[in-house]
Amino acid sequence: MRYRIAKREAKKTTIVAKNNAYGRLYQRLDSKDAEKETFKLAKARNRRIGDLKSVKCIKDEDGQVSLEDTKV
Repeated sequence: MRYRIAKREAKKTTIVAKNNAYGRLYQRLDSKDAEKETFKLAKARNRRIGDLKSVKCIKDEDGQVSLEDTKV
């Protein structure tokens, strides 16, 4: 029972924190520097996605990391 109550309280706290963060974000996007903020968000999103695409190494049977394109 205590777990369920703690879980609900954690969810409420998370919702409040997210709403505050989004509120601050929307205020920044409504300011004069909105274009600059938009590009910052786009660059950050691109960096997060780009990390998954650029994996250039794999381990071989011996456990050694192969970085060469031909071996990968």
